Amino acid sequence: MSEASMAHGESAESRSELDVARDEFRAEVLAAGLLVDAGQPGLYGRSGLFDDLVDAVRSHAARQYSDQHAERLRFAPVISRAEFEKTDYIVSFPQLSATVNGFFGTPAEHEKLVAARAEGQAWDSWLSPAETALVPAVCHPLYERLRGTLPEGGRTFDLTGFCFRHEPSRDPMRLQVFRMQEFVFAGDAAAARSFRDDMCQRQIAGLRLLGLDAQLVAANDPFFGRTGRFLARNQIADEAKLEVVVKIYGDLDEGTAVASANQHGDHFGTAFDIKNPGGTPAHSACLGWGLERIVLALIRTHGTNVDSWPAAVLTELRLGARPQ
Repeated sequence: MSEASMAHGESAESRSELDVARDEFRAEVLAAGLLVDAGQPGLYGRSGLFDDLVDAVRSHAARQYSDQHAERLRFAPVISRAEFEKTDYIVSFPQLSATVNGFFGTPAEHEKLVAARAEGQAWDSWLSPAETALVPAVCHPLYERLRGTLPEGGRTFDLTGFCFRHEPSRDPMRLQVFRMQEFVFAGDAAAARSFRDDMCQRQIAGLRLLGLDAQLVAANDPFFGRTGRFLARNQIADEAKLEVVVKIYGDLDEGTAVASANQHGDHFGTAFDIKNPGGTPAHSACLGWGLERIVLALIRTHGTNVDSWPAAVLTELRLGARPQ
């Protein structure tokens, strides 16, 4: 059932078992104080314990790739509009995108805005696009920084940060604002493919060490429109996108992706003029770990009382004695 139908008062009896399971899990994590309702579907505050778990998962993910000696970079969750446009995200996923607007008007226009607000009318028509957009994928701010010629053997990066995707849902596994840990490689085509395939196996193994029943599946992104359906079919056929899924709600659905392994081809190399030493456009690949999703999968699997989690999981996450 859609969020819209819930908002219009659809009866509880008409909701599916999956809807009920999602609502029950949401109520459970809210009652435990792990997440805090922030007033809109998919928007939450995080408790200190929840944030500790995110940090532990991030560190656990980084340890799976420690021998790659990745360069660590951190970017803000806002990207320049020019760079955002070069990614083509707005073309493929307009339904998930968000740009930043600001007020650039005159004092007279500001008075009209305030008057409209006081009367309960829409006031955002007095705002205009700023030169920024919200980051939908942690790797997007990286590519402009790679413009030019890469060294022999390419480069590998460790990126962490917040992302935004306009995808409101009551399912606590589907947040509008969330953190990703990404490991990105840019170099020649064969090396990028090998990186994606080899590092994906570490991804699965790392998640299974945490007691998650992680399974690898070929997947596609939610491309928009008729052309998007064609792109999605090609993405699955080429196995350009792999997802690691966990059955959060048992057999009620096919599982929720908590991590992904993506092969970009030369898309970003061409868009941002990133070249290999021979002058060909660089290829790129990334391994994404959904940090909040993994933490929630752990909570769903092991319970809301972290102290009662299996000792092997706590050891793997390096969670020792914590302040109460």
